[in-house]
Amino acid sequence: MSGLEFGFLVVAGIGAGLSGSIAGLASLISYPALLATGIPPVTANVTNTVALVLNSVGSVSASGPELRGQGRRLLPLILAAVLGGITGAALLLLTPAEAFEMVVPFLIAAASGAILVQRSPRDLAAEGAAHHADHRYPRWLPLGTFAIGIYGGYFGAAAGVLLLAMYLLGTGESLPRGNAMKNVVLGAANAVASVGFVLFASIAWSAALPLAAGLLAGGLLGPRVVRRAPQTALRRAIAVAGLGLAVALGIQAFT
Repeated sequence: MSGLEFGFLVVAGIGAGLSGSIAGLASLISYPALLATGIPPVTANVTNTVALVLNSVGSVSASGPELRGQGRRLLPLILAAVLGGITGAALLLLTPAEAFEMVVPFLIAAASGAILVQRSPRDLAAEGAAHHADHRYPRWLPLGTFAIGIYGGYFGAAAGVLLLAMYLLGTGESLPRGNAMKNVVLGAANAVASVGFVLFASIAWSAALPLAAGLLAGGLLGPRVVRRAPQTALRRAIAVAGLGLAVALGIQAFT
């Protein structure tokens, strides 16, 4: 790998890390960056998943205030994500990806649309504390996390968008707290899938290392951006970016 490609992947990693820790769209930048350096698609996919672990390390370590008090409800979600990540990684190693690739654009579009139309936690609170309490941790949340964990371990692109939409809609939390939940859970799914890929798949380590370094830096910055940015504007930006990714992946899957 040339020095130019190395630097390109570091810069791409920083951009992907910011995008990933804020909106779960890291693969929108990191995966095409790996392809641009000449890495085959399957190798780029597994290399991207391995590198994304550093994005989660950065974003979670910078999300202390948002994670405070969430440990108890995060444990079953992490377990569900780990089981889903194992299942998805096994599927990727044993089956072709064409079926998932055709469904993914519709899932991302639905999740992005849900983020776009969701009311703010302030509006939910105005309807009454009892309603808000019932909305904070629905029983189906671990099952949904397991399903998205399978997808994350299998393909990965925009798994964070799906998780973020589910947590915002399911818990009624603010964007920073829901985003912190997403970063922890997605990190667990990526980590367990990465162990399988390291053991049983081909990783382009010369590309994974500079990309991971950039992802770590971007992940450290992302929660600080979410903490300070206007929630409504950022929520709309995430939704629009997700819809754009859905269109791009749809064109790729059906042409």
